[in-house]
Parts: sequence; C-alpha cells; structure tokens
Amino acid sequence: MTTRPELRGTFGAVSSTHWLASAAGMAALEAGGNAFDAAAAAGFVLQVVEPHLNGPGGDVPVLLFDAAAGRARVICGQGPMPRAATPAAFHSLGLSRIPGSGLLPATVPGAFGAWLRLLEEYGTLRLAQVLEYAIGYAADGYPVLPKAAEAIAVLADLFREEWTESGRTYLVRGAPPRTGSRLRNPALAATYQRILKEAEAAGPGRERQIRAAHEAFYGGFVAEAVDAHLRTAALDATGRRHPGLLTGDDLARWQPPAEDTVSRAYRGTEVHKPGPWSQGPVFLQQLALLEGFDLAAMGLDSADHLHTVVECAKLAYADREAWYGDPDFTGVPLSALLADDYTAERRRLVGERASDTLRPGAPAGRTPWIPPLDEAAPPTEGPYWRGQLYDGLPTVAAPVLAATEARGDTCCLTVTDRHGNMVAATPSGGWLKSSPVVPGLGFPLGTRGQMAWLAEGHPNSLAPGKRPRTTLSPTLVVADGRARLAFGTPGGDQQDQWTLGFFLAHTVFGLDLQRATETLAFHSEHVPSSFTPRTHRPLAVRIEARHSEETAAGLTRRGHALVPVPDWSLGKVCAVGAEPADGLLRAAASPRGGQAYAVAR
Repeated sequence: MTTRPELRGTFGAVSSTHWLASAAGMAALEAGGNAFDAAAAAGFVLQVVEPHLNGPGGDVPVLLFDAAAGRARVICGQGPMPRAATPAAFHSLGLSRIPGSGLLPATVPGAFGAWLRLLEEYGTLRLAQVLEYAIGYAADGYPVLPKAAEAIAVLADLFREEWTESGRTYLVRGAPPRTGSRLRNPALAATYQRILKEAEAAGPGRERQIRAAHEAFYGGFVAEAVDAHLRTAALDATGRRHPGLLTGDDLARWQPPAEDTVSRAYRGTEVHKPGPWSQGPVFLQQLALLEGFDLAAMGLDSADHLHTVVECAKLAYADREAWYGDPDFTGVPLSALLADDYTAERRRLVGERASDTLRPGAPAGRTPWIPPLDEAAPPTEGPYWRGQLYDGLPTVAAPVLAATEARGDTCCLTVTDRHGNMVAATPSGGWLKSSPVVPGLGFPLGTRGQMAWLAEGHPNSLAPGKRPRTTLSPTLVVADGRARLAFGTPGGDQQDQWTLGFFLAHTVFGLDLQRATETLAFHSEHVPSSFTPRTHRPLAVRIEARHSEETAAGLTRRGHALVPVPDWSLGKVCAVGAEPADGLLRAAASPRGGQAYAVAR
C-alpha cells in the first residue's frame, strides 16, 4: 500500500515541496510554457510560500536536460563570497568560525539570477507570465505552513527586539501568524513588481526584459538596498552585532554560470549531478561503491542492505569533507575519486562492523586533510531563540521538540514536459532564520558562507569570490539520449543519503516512483555537518521507527547506534520521470510533511 498513486500523464508532470508551487508549475505548462518556464514559475512561488526554507536572497542549483540539444547542464545559483571575505577579516573580529546567522555569512544571492538564466536561455514565456503566480501569493496571501508558524513563534521576540524588519514582514499586528492563516508579504510583492516594471520598460523583447530584470536585481535598486543594509550592524549567532561584508558591487559583478554536469554510468543510465562546489558528486561515489555489492539479494530494508549503504555513505562523505570545494579555486581530484581502481580500494574498507573513524581517501596519492572541529558549545543562557540562532540550519526547534526529531530542511522541485525537457532543482538559503529582512525588499539574505572553513589550505577554505561548498544536490538521470528521471529532496547534508535510498528502491528493487518515495528512510550522522556548529555522531544512524525488529537487531549487532525518529519524518523526495516505452510521464511526491505534491496531466 502507498499513501498516493504514482501519477501518470502525457502532457506534463510537476512535483515540488509545496502544492502551490506544483500548481503554478502546471499552470505555466498549461499557458504554453515548457518545463523550464514551469520550473522558474514554481521556483519563484517557493520563495514566497516557504519563507522559512528559502527566498530570493538564497541559492539554487538547477539541473536541466534540453531535449532539443540532447544535453544535460547545470546552472549554478550558488553565489560567491564577498571580495572582502577573508579568513583575516573574520579573525580580526575574534571569530574562529563563520557564524551561521546574521550579515557576516551572506553570499551573493544566486537563486533569482539562476531562475532568470534558465528562463532566458531555455524558456519560452515572458517574465510577466512566469512571475505572476509569485506576485499573486505575495500580494494576496498564502496559507502559513505549520513549520513556518512554529519558526516565527520561536523567533518572535528576536523579530520584535532586534530584527525589526523581519517582525514587520512575518508578524501580524505584532503576533506570530497561526498555522493555516493567510499571510501576505506586500514588500516582496512590490519588489517583484518593480523588477517586472523595469524589465518591461527595457523594450518588447523577451530576452531583453529578462536581462533588464537581472540588472534591476544585481545592479539596480535591489543591490542598492542590500548594500545599505549590510553597512548596518545586526545581531548574529555570536551574540554580538556585526555589519556585513557583502556589497552592491559584489552583486553587480556576478552572473550565474552554466556548467557541465558531473556524471557516472549506473545500470544502463547516466546519472548527472552538480560539480564539487556542491556535495553532488558524493551521490556518484556512493553508487560506484555500491556497484560491488548485490543489494537486491540482501533484500530491501534488511540489516545487510542498510549496513552496506551506510558504510559506503561514510566513505563517500569523508571524501567530500577532504576534497570538495569550488573547482575555480582548487584542484578537486574528481576523476580520481570516481575512478574504478580507487573505488575498489575504498570498497574493501566496508567491513562487517560499523566504522567509527572518519576515513577520507588518498586519490592519486594525495594526502587528505580535514580542519579540526571547533568544539565551542551553543549558548545556555539568555532567550531560547539565541540558541536557535547559533544553529545554522534553516529549521527552528520549538522548546518541546523531541531530541529524536530530524532537523534540516530546504525545498525541491522537479518538472518534465511532453517535449522531453526535464528539470530538477533544490532552492534554499535566505530563510527567515538566516538573517534580518532587507528593509523595503521583503526578504532576508542567505548564510551559505557558514559552510566555508576559516582554516587555510583546505579545498573549502574561505576566499574572496569563492563559492562555499553547498549541500544542495538535485539529480538527473539520462538513458539512450533521453531524460528519464529527475529528483531531489530537502535535507541539508542528508540529501544524498535520502535520495540514494529512493533511487536504489526504484532502480535496484523495482519500485515505482511513488512507492520508492515511501520506503523506509535513514541516514548516517558519521560526518560533520556542513552547517555551524558542524555537529556529528560517528556511529549514529537516524532511522524511521517503522523498521523491523530484525533489521534493528542486525544493525545494533554490527555496532550502529540507532536513533529512531517518528515515521514519515526524514526527507520529502520529489520526482518526475519519463518512460519512452509507453510515452507516459510520471510524477511522485513523498507524503512526509504533508505538503509535497505532484501533478500530472
């Protein structure tokens, strides 16, 4: 039994972490747009209706398959660090790490520009047609999600006392909104509307208007407001007030790059991921390691199956920690990391017992190095929200939150159309907890800079103009020159563990897309988190409570420390697919969280 059927159609399919975004994507297809128009429309809506998880000031990697060209590409919406961001700049403030909130960790907002580039190069609709859904929800209101209401309630005193522009944006007559109530963001609606007005003033051409919209954001009034905002001081995770390092000039210099994907063959398909400026290749490394095991013979969700997957994840993620970073600044040995001989050597490290040691490899004979973790503890005094501010994850934990509940979230969307185009994207950053709202704009900036190391000499060390390594990691699968599958999930570091479980359930165990989204979810906490304060538990495996007693006993016997979490609490996998054999398009969405929905026609 599944909670929902796998949806099938012939016209188009959309799946995202919010039903309103999925509906907007389908509406764009109905208006004559293609998958790229629909993805942009859904992406802009997510910026409005999931403000606790993303916004225009955030970031997004966009994986796409252009059917006309028969080619997969990635648009990098991960903005770089400011030119003034150096380890010395942070050390001069007495900091040993980049804080997880406030103005100091702000990067160039990449999400808005990435959606514009997708629309300009691959879309067909005009900007006004694509933005109308987001503008409507910002101006007229949208129902507040339970997690958003909870987060605003926890942070309400912060918004009243310190981040007052956030209070004007998210509080209703000084009080947190109720779950399901209608919340408006008129300042954000006005920002979108002014961008659109300036775009249309540039002339009648579709591409010209989109380029003018980019200029309005990155070289016009938005950049000016950001520049002025970052010159003021705001309370951050340190417990002190700091101005930011980002400037309007940093925004003006940036254009969203389009790049080749990183890919690897797997069971007759080609699996595509973003480059090592993301954690994307860790998915490919896990697949490479798992090719040496007969998972199907082990049985879905058996102790053998879960143990093997977890131990391979530990090895792949250890390599992420040692070797991944912005390839424009560092020589990432990606070919060596994905090589068969290196993979075979690493695979031999998978034993019968759970490993409690972080073991990065030595690709091409290079010596791995991971900076030592800062053991500083979160604040124990002061208001409750101060401890939440210290934690760089987007989620906000209520005081009554059980210690076993999973944390870490973002957004996801996938789209395919009848022409064979396909998109997978994971928007994030610029969430309501990350930073105070920029006055007059209706959205905060992102804090992705927290993921860079202040220790020098590491591939992910901080440097001016460098992209901090992001956890955002959508996936695209191609076979015989056609896009076959696009998927992703919220979940920070866990994205490439939860989506791996989905992908293996579909490709190895033969489940349809919806059944695959509903299989038992689990993940290892072996590797340090990418988010401040980089917590980790080497033997811990979080697993949904509906696992069998036999599986739990088998994993415990192997040395894993199981941390049961509530059923249906890990991830929100969204997926679309296309099967050339029958010409049908498919869509599925995880029931976890009660808000991800798929649409197919």
